[in-house]
Amino acid sequence: MREIKYIVIHCTATQPNTKKEAILNYWKNTLKWKTVGYHRLIDVNGIIHELAKYEQITNGVKGYNSESIHFSYIGGVDEAGKPKDTRTAKQKESLLYLIKQAKEQFPNAIIQGHRDFKGVVKACPSFDAKNEYKNI
Repeated sequence: MREIKYIVIHCTATQPNTKKEAILNYWKNTLKWKTVGYHRLIDVNGIIHELAKYEQITNGVKGYNSESIHFSYIGGVDEAGKPKDTRTAKQKESLLYLIKQAKEQFPNAIIQGHRDFKGVVKACPSFDAKNEYKNI
């Protein structure tokens, strides 16, 4: 198993009702990625979709993927496309579950949002994940 230094929280920067298939299609056909962006994706109903095993490297944060696992909720922007925390209660519950589970497996990993990495100029995950999960 690779060493995991970061548990990274993301949003998809899409409308909350965006389907998983549309996100996967975007990565593959528009961005031409050979692998997915996140290990777990949480839909608006709180359903957790496993997109990759933790052993696999995904495309979450450029320069940090070999030492990170990535969790994302579908949403993160308002109707105008501006950053907004659109997490439903079910998404918050599922995200907390994933983070706690990952911390048991990787106790020294730092939990932070995509935006908290040096050089990142996006609002992802559209809330302060570092602060929200600091006590886990």
